[in-house]
Amino acid sequence: MAKAAQILSIAELKKKHGKRYSKSAEKIRSFEKAYFSIDEAIKAILETPAPKFDESLHIALRLGVDPKHSDQMVRGAVVLPHGTGKSATVVVFAKGEKIKEAEEAGALEVGGEELAQKILGGWTDFTSVVATPDMMPIVSKVARVLGPKGLMPNPKLGTVTMDLKSVIGELKKGRVEFRAEKAGIVHAPIGKRSLGAEKLLENLKMLLETVVRLKPSTSKGSYILSAYLSSAMGPSLMLDHQAILSTFSK
Repeated sequence: MAKAAQILSIAELKKKHGKRYSKSAEKIRSFEKAYFSIDEAIKAILETPAPKFDESLHIALRLGVDPKHSDQMVRGAVVLPHGTGKSATVVVFAKGEKIKEAEEAGALEVGGEELAQKILGGWTDFTSVVATPDMMPIVSKVARVLGPKGLMPNPKLGTVTMDLKSVIGELKKGRVEFRAEKAGIVHAPIGKRSLGAEKLLENLKMLLETVVRLKPSTSKGSYILSAYLSSAMGPSLMLDHQAILSTFSK
């Protein structure tokens, strides 16, 4: 993505993209940098023309892991200090006293079998799913719906828990879950433009620190092979991935 923005001429970009994207690419090119530090990249993106909505910034990391091997899977969650700028909607599978706990914590909907049937019927207007351990047999019935969307509750991510209040609170504050895809690529949002450079940088640092900390012991060679930062509607910037690794490995 970033390479394409650097190689194509502005005239060629205008043929492939709109005026705002082309202006953004031209602005990025004006910095005359092949690699950006994370703070330089955020500031550069914020200097590009903004769309009419408050777009998010995203990080993409290509890791030196093979997710086909379970001992090299990188998966985790982090609560961004300034949130993502997007309101989380959480549904919870629970029963008994845990229903009240989930409702008081701000869950959009709480239930069991009836909630599973509603989801199987096509309802997916939520961003996160949490379940108590005893409800997992019911949750398994909707795995084919939740799984492909990355919404299946998982004990390793803390979304299968008896502590519903804490987890729902984290999700609503800006908890971001991530996992390495087949090619070893991790995608994650770091917040909206409106947060400003300082808060976006703090969010990004927290996420990078978490990803680096989760490096599998079986991963050999370089852990971060490449890194890009982009806005939702703009070109991506190639980051200095070696600097990222050296900074957050300390």
